[in-house]
Amino acid sequence: MATQAQTLPAPVSVGTLLPSLSLWKREIVRFYRQRSRVVGVIISPVLFWVVIGSGFGSSFRGGATGGQHYLDFFFVGALTMIVLFSSIFAMMSLIEDRNEGFLLTVLVAPVSRSAIVIGKVLGGATISAIQGLIFLAFAPLIGIHFTVVSFALIAITIFLVAFSLTALGFAIAWPMDSTQGFHAIINLFLIPLWLLSGSLFPLTGASLWVRFLMRINPLTYGTEALRALLFPASASPDFPVGASILVLGIFSLIMFVVAFFMANRRTTKPAA
Repeated sequence: MATQAQTLPAPVSVGTLLPSLSLWKREIVRFYRQRSRVVGVIISPVLFWVVIGSGFGSSFRGGATGGQHYLDFFFVGALTMIVLFSSIFAMMSLIEDRNEGFLLTVLVAPVSRSAIVIGKVLGGATISAIQGLIFLAFAPLIGIHFTVVSFALIAITIFLVAFSLTALGFAIAWPMDSTQGFHAIINLFLIPLWLLSGSLFPLTGASLWVRFLMRINPLTYGTEALRALLFPASASPDFPVGASILVLGIFSLIMFVVAFFMANRRTTKPAA
């Protein structure tokens, strides 16, 4: 009996790890089987970057952008857009899983709901981070070159942004059963988060109240960290890379806790 009691914790830990890995793998396989989705997520921001960056041209040159051509300045904004859109909309699969009955199958299985949160969030974050890293292939076109250390820090920053936003998408998608409703709610977060992150215009050129909103926007720290790593000469002294990554880490943890709470919340329906 003592021997059996000592071996009980092992199956419990495996019972969380294996379902999480299975859900993580399922998210990645399902995404990359949808070729149109892969192409759309990459091509749209590239066109956005080229058209808007070339359209504004040197209009933003000066103190606000450190004398950069807007095509260079907006490169980080397009990268952030890829990660943001991919992370948030990856969690639409949660609603699809519910409507198709797959989520119910997982919920009635002898598996902790923590496995669902970990697997789905990690799967969506991995997909988003990979797409963000793929976009970096265009970096040499505007004179960006990496060292091993800078690339590692960029990858960490992209993953933290992807993880936090995927967890946010999970928390919003969990109680929903309609993709239309998800679109309506998520737009309240998606557009303001991106617009007020320093992706489209610099913080220094904004009005006072907009600067305040940008400073409390967690995505701003990811954008500024990426800009400092990609364009060291344009780094803002107000957003050191280390401090920005720390803020992103805290934000990721908070969003994961919120997603975990939503998945483990028990709802009761009134008796008929």
